[in-house]
Amino acid sequence: MSFAIMKSGGKQYRVKKDQVLVVDRIAGEVGEAVELPTSLSAREGSLSLGGGVAKVEILEHLRGKKIHVYKYRPKKDSRKKTGHRQEQTRVKVLEV
Repeated sequence: MSFAIMKSGGKQYRVKKDQVLVVDRIAGEVGEAVELPTSLSAREGSLSLGGGVAKVEILEHLRGKKIHVYKYRPKKDSRKKTGHRQEQTRVKVLEV
């Protein structure tokens, strides 16, 4: 069983070959292959730190679930409601 710890958007993901996952938005077109750095790779009985890459294919660009942010200051008659939707990319791991 081989896997790698892949870095994307300031986060780390444990990935295997042919795995599909959603990460923060990656620059590139749908169908394009992109290389992302890995911090750790594990293959049959061996472990290597850093320097590797994981090759992923961009499947689609999407937006996450809406998050509501409500600011309220008591006794100040101050209320503010805003929302946010995170830009995301669905990728498929081609090579670890």
